[in-house]
Amino acid sequence: MSRNLDDASVAGQRVLLRADLNVPVQDGKVSDTTRLERLAPTVKELSDKGARVIILSHFDRPKGKRVDAMSLRPIAQALGEVLGHKVGFAEDCIGPEAARAIEAMTAGDVLVLENTRFHAGEEENDPAFSAELAKLGDIYVNDAFSAAHRAHASTEGIAKRLPAFAGRLMQAELAALEKALGKPTRPVAAIVAGSKVSTKLDLLSNLVGKVDILVIGGAMANTFLAAQGHNVGISLQEKDLHKTALEILDTAKHKGCEIVLPIDVVVAEKFAANGPTQVVGIDAIPANMMALDVGPATVAAFIKRLPEIKTIIWNGPLGAFETKPFDASTNELAEAIAKATEDGKIVSVGGGGDTVSALKLAGVHDRLTYLSSAGGAFLEWMEGKILPGVEALSAGLSNLG
Repeated sequence: MSRNLDDASVAGQRVLLRADLNVPVQDGKVSDTTRLERLAPTVKELSDKGARVIILSHFDRPKGKRVDAMSLRPIAQALGEVLGHKVGFAEDCIGPEAARAIEAMTAGDVLVLENTRFHAGEEENDPAFSAELAKLGDIYVNDAFSAAHRAHASTEGIAKRLPAFAGRLMQAELAALEKALGKPTRPVAAIVAGSKVSTKLDLLSNLVGKVDILVIGGAMANTFLAAQGHNVGISLQEKDLHKTALEILDTAKHKGCEIVLPIDVVVAEKFAANGPTQVVGIDAIPANMMALDVGPATVAAFIKRLPEIKTIIWNGPLGAFETKPFDASTNELAEAIAKATEDGKIVSVGGGGDTVSALKLAGVHDRLTYLSSAGGAFLEWMEGKILPGVEALSAGLSNLG
């Protein structure tokens, strides 16, 4: 585990805090403050301890140029509202503008620097740009796990130049992931779903060697079913990956990982809200219909097994959850896992964009052990890949002297 704020002496220090302020903005206003709320404890702790808190973040994709519509100014204002006190703003993240704004700060002040991606050196991880950022601070704190899979100047380069620590959000994320996949209480089950096997090949290949039970849902389950010889009608599937699907099943068998596929599905002729549907077994999918959700028997069978599972990781909704009634299986399973978590019977960790959305719609997003909104970083961690932003925190320890 990387060093965290318990190991840092921040009073009177200029603390460069890498945050993720890449939040939804509509008509110049932040429309969802969730990420800001999750960042707030780290900012408040640093401020309360007398640090000058200097926040770095990217926003959108300006491609190394200043784009007024991608300024962090409105987000700095929204962060101030979340924190309940004034947050300053500097028109640049390096150079005289940033230096003047930092010089004017006193202990406990919070300042947001302008979008790091206004400079090409950010995404290029340019050493000169990293050095310019590092000049502005005494200590570096990374609280942006969601950007940790990118080797950029503000996530990786700067950490090699200053004493580096994990913020509270980063600390919580790493602890939750370690509990889920690093040193989990067994048996461990993973639910992996989504539309395409091709986007989750690395994930499936890693998980079959790490978990005891792997539940495959969503449209990607159709590819596995079709590979096994089931007629899936006009369901979305990847015919060119049938051989790969069979290889994954074979690898799982050799590694002692049980793969759970649907035994029934909800089908329809058209993908439309509240249209006519049928529940059929996987050997009875009509040729003119498509599977859009796993069926009630599939969900019931897995829920029945929850008492034997100690840790569960969830990535991807079981069906086309945005359109009713194809959210039913996801909602039912989510409720069962949330209840088992609340009863202290299971450790549950979910993550990924669609997963967060689905669990919010199911009303259980705050009832799991941990729900990661990190998206790409969460997936890459589950795939067993090294995250540069996390790795760099360890490199930064050498700067402590």
